[in-house]
Amino acid sequence: MTTPTLESFTAQSMDEGFDEILVRQWDANLKLDTHTHPFDVSAYVVQGEYWLTVGDDVKHLKAGDFFRLARNVAHAELYGPQGATVWVARAN
Repeated sequence: MTTPTLESFTAQSMDEGFDEILVRQWDANLKLDTHTHPFDVSAYVVQGEYWLTVGDDVKHLKAGDFFRLARNVAHAELYGPQGATVWVARAN
C-alpha cells in the first residue's frame, strides 16, 4: 500500500461518505479519559503514536496506521512522548 497524501485521504474519505476532514495535532503525553463522539471516524496516523482503548481492547497506533471508530463508542486516548498528528474524517 502506498502512503496516502492528505488529498488522497480526503478524496477517499469523501467517496466513503465522510463529510468533514480535520488535521489534528495532539500534545505529548496527553491523556483523554473515556468519552464518545456523535460522529463516525476514519483516521490515519501521520506522525507520532498513541494508544486507543475501547473496553478492554488497547490498540497501539503509530505513524502509518489507519483506524475506524463508530459514533457513540466509548473510548480513551493516550498520546506518546512526541504527541501525534492524525488526519481525521468525520461522518456526521
